[in-house]
Amino acid sequence: MSNCSLYLVSPPTIILKEFLPLAEEAFVAGGVKAFQLRLKEAGDEEILQAAQALLPLCRTYEIAFILNDRADLAVKCQADGLHLGQDDMGIAEARNIIGKDAVIGITCHASRHLAIEAAEAGADYVAFGAFYPTTSKPQEKIDKWGVPKPEILKWWSEMTTVPCVAIGGITPENCEPLVIAGADFIAAINSVWNHPQGAGVAVTEFNTKLKAA
Repeated sequence: MSNCSLYLVSPPTIILKEFLPLAEEAFVAGGVKAFQLRLKEAGDEEILQAAQALLPLCRTYEIAFILNDRADLAVKCQADGLHLGQDDMGIAEARNIIGKDAVIGITCHASRHLAIEAAEAGADYVAFGAFYPTTSKPQEKIDKWGVPKPEILKWWSEMTTVPCVAIGGITPENCEPLVIAGADFIAAINSVWNHPQGAGVAVTEFNTKLKAA
């Protein structure tokens, strides 16, 4: 039985009144340890409004609320943490803004070097991906950074105690090799929110696979 947990990431755009019940359906199914609000194209007010609605829901279900990219807004909405990309501010700068107690995670794509640098800079977790074809990451970024193999998770878990997240096109059907390889978290986007039987069923399916791996 693995200790791997589910890390849900929001769709790139949401209609809040429609997404809130969907998120609660996912959360109430259990096993979700983190939720990232990732609204790449939204304005500040839209992000803050979504955060103000979703953060109490995360608190209710004891789920860490992570904001994507924006350290300033993470402070404003009192998020539990911040997720950075390689094109965002550095970890040290982010830490100065959001404080020592907040979680900082960073995308390291398929790069062992970037992951080591992130850990040395004080990242609380690193994310590898995209492992599978995905619509959530632009193809030019995948071409630039490469596609990791599950072996990178095994290497990382043997080398360090810093948790790692696997992301990118992951479904209940294809997550097993990543869990076995050593992922501490499986990140999911479309496979949960677009599941034909609903987000709760998707989370339940993930939980079954994570426990069995």
